[in-house]
Amino acid sequence: MITYWHNPRCSKSRAGLALLEERGAEVQQRLYLQDSPSVEEIKAVQAALGISVVELMRTGEKVFKELGLSKDSPEEVLLEAMAANPILIERPIAIKGGKAVIGRPTEAIEALL
Repeated sequence: MITYWHNPRCSKSRAGLALLEERGAEVQQRLYLQDSPSVEEIKAVQAALGISVVELMRTGEKVFKELGLSKDSPEEVLLEAMAANPILIERPIAIKGGKAVIGRPTEAIEALL
């Protein structure tokens, strides 16, 4: 089972879901903008991705600047910002077991299949 943090309005997210469905993967969609992940869930995904907290963020989003965040902000501040404003979380994210990938490019998702 692949858990897929999905934003249906995002073309890359739709493309990743289509790839998973074409490959016959069992997918559980999480509409993370409506069902915000907790700080603990975000930390777990960040660890599974093997990237820094800021690399998990969409730093170009308007709310990133509105909140006064920067790439040098403390990790806890960034994690709390993502939990409160899930639009800041990079998308899409596919999770299987202890592994996760960001679906940019879409083909990166194939690593979980």
